[in-house]
Amino acid sequence: MEMANDSICIHDSHGVHCKFDRLPVDAIMSSVIISNSKSVLEEYMPPEAAQLIAQWIVETSCQFKITGSRKSKFGDYRPPFKGKAHRISVNHDLNPYAFLITTVHEFAHLYTWEEHKNKVQPHGAIWKRNFHKLMQPFFVMDFFPDDIRNAVSVYLSNPGASSCSDLNLFRTLQKYNPIKEDHTVLENLPKNSSFLISSGRVFEKGEKLRKRYRCIERPSGKVYLFNPLAEVKVVTN
Repeated sequence: MEMANDSICIHDSHGVHCKFDRLPVDAIMSSVIISNSKSVLEEYMPPEAAQLIAQWIVETSCQFKITGSRKSKFGDYRPPFKGKAHRISVNHDLNPYAFLITTVHEFAHLYTWEEHKNKVQPHGAIWKRNFHKLMQPFFVMDFFPDDIRNAVSVYLSNPGASSCSDLNLFRTLQKYNPIKEDHTVLENLPKNSSFLISSGRVFEKGEKLRKRYRCIERPSGKVYLFNPLAEVKVVTN
């Protein structure tokens, strides 16, 4: 959601989802803005959670954008800068539970910045405290499947930079992604199997080095390290 001088826009992956005239502050009802935001958010996250997230967007005057897919991150937070408000973006293609957890993750950054600006670590103790606190209402709502609830509880005991950095949580969230024909995660492939990534490049799976797999690009022979839970397409001979 973005507030301009004379209008309010709610963005999703297709651009501006809806736009309506902005009335004077003493005439506009925040509940109207929340209702419009909620209707958009319900398409991307568990509907039970949309109302509270919409309230956070309005209360913080946050520019909330639902973006296209980004391989390097699920979401992003940018603090106020040169007159711009708080900005949060979340990938549109996450499953509803991943979308919500990523959104809460980014709001934890927002509230941490509000409290301490840039004087604390991005994923330090203050951020962890805020993330833990912000997740609690969604546990009370009781819409998480048991496996996600358990994985999130473990993750909250010491949350990292992102949900995809915690293999247990990422693996659990992936179970709720739409199933793609001939696709799997890299760790499920036998060693020396060939696989295709979204760019069309072909690799051969090698041995595991600590947390990642050593894979060789074909035909260049270049070596790359892959996350075990990277989604790949199986190449059959």
